Amino acid sequence: MQYSVQLIRSNFIFSYCFKCVWLVFLVQFSSKMAAVGSNGSETSWWSDVEMGPADPILGVTEAFRRDTNPKKINLGVGAYRDDDGKPYVLPSVLKAEEILAAEKPDKEYAPIQGFPDFCKLSAQLALGEDSVHLKNETAVTVQGISGTGSLTIGARFIKAFFPGVKCVWIPIPTWGNHIKVFTQAGLEVKQYRYYDPNTCGFDYQGALEDIKNIPQRSVILLHACAHNPTGVDPKPEQWKEISKIVKDRQLFPFFDMAYQGFASGNVSKDAFAVRSFLEDGHQVALAQSFAKNMGLYGERAGALTLTTASKEESVRVLSQLKIVIRPLYSSPPIHGVRLVTKILSDPELKAQWLCEVKGMAERIISMRALLKEQLLKKGSARNWSHITDQIGMFCFTGLNPAQVERLTNDFHIYLTKDGRISMAGVSTKNAEYIANAIHEVTKA
Repeated sequence: MQYSVQLIRSNFIFSYCFKCVWLVFLVQFSSKMAAVGSNGSETSWWSDVEMGPADPILGVTEAFRRDTNPKKINLGVGAYRDDDGKPYVLPSVLKAEEILAAEKPDKEYAPIQGFPDFCKLSAQLALGEDSVHLKNETAVTVQGISGTGSLTIGARFIKAFFPGVKCVWIPIPTWGNHIKVFTQAGLEVKQYRYYDPNTCGFDYQGALEDIKNIPQRSVILLHACAHNPTGVDPKPEQWKEISKIVKDRQLFPFFDMAYQGFASGNVSKDAFAVRSFLEDGHQVALAQSFAKNMGLYGERAGALTLTTASKEESVRVLSQLKIVIRPLYSSPPIHGVRLVTKILSDPELKAQWLCEVKGMAERIISMRALLKEQLLKKGSARNWSHITDQIGMFCFTGLNPAQVERLTNDFHIYLTKDGRISMAGVSTKNAEYIANAIHEVTKA
């Protein structure tokens, strides 16, 4: 009897303890399961992902939007604005839209390399209609997703097939995306001198000295016109000397041409560097964008051209470019390039567009003159000649980070910390206010 009681008691204690242990297990299991994602891991796959730094240019725009001051001005945006500070859609683009709408084109996939007519017309615009490479079919052009996409295709092709040193030499400074495009393609990136902060101009001697020391059979990146971010371009005779050194060093020139026509208002003048290098016997890579000169920012219309030694070589290069493109995005977008094709293939529309792009360039040039004039009127003792010496959308003002911070905090003027301003943000309505603010933060 005593044994039975003890057995019952032992069974009760065991059962009670087992239930307690089971309850603790269930609680722990439930808490763990609460943290388990659908992939079955105990924590998120992305729990170790760090917050990335804000884009220095887009961050300026975001800060501008948060500002409620009625006098605020955004000088950071890299897009054309009219004299009222409004986005500008070119009338030639609107006309092309109307024509396309009436034609009711389909929405089928484009070929991997893009529309042939667009590729041909893009190459003609850049190289010239009388280009020997176009006549001999020794230029290969593929459609890219604006300038960035075209650079990316070129970078990946170079990584796979360039027979020389797989290192790209870029100017100091350069467009922020250049470094990322080439490094993410697996290429090494190094820099050569370009901008002289003491003169806010071109460091010609420094550039020549550095280019002469670039290892042979390397890649050199060159801004064809309207250098971004400085607005500083070599003069024609300086381009000729650079071409000679690049040839002597057996370097491969990769041109980025995002502002053809937008810099000077003349598409042929802005293509001088590219055409001059080709005349000197270089083979080149050329990335084009129609974002600025046609105002097709969101349409992402661009092209990559590679010149070759023969028609047969061009066929082989094109075959490999298509293989590069296929896993990136399969085939390119169609609407923007249809607009470009319509404008460049219609003589009347093209003439209208050339007038419009000239008008945009001339407004930017006039705003440079006005800003310089207003600074002198305010009594600034500084030399602001670099404002009018530079060209294109951007101006490197020479302002330091502390002065930039004062412009933003005290005057609600937004720009990047390196002192770069978009001249498209300057207008007849705000030039005096901007000049006064710059004078206040720069006077001794």
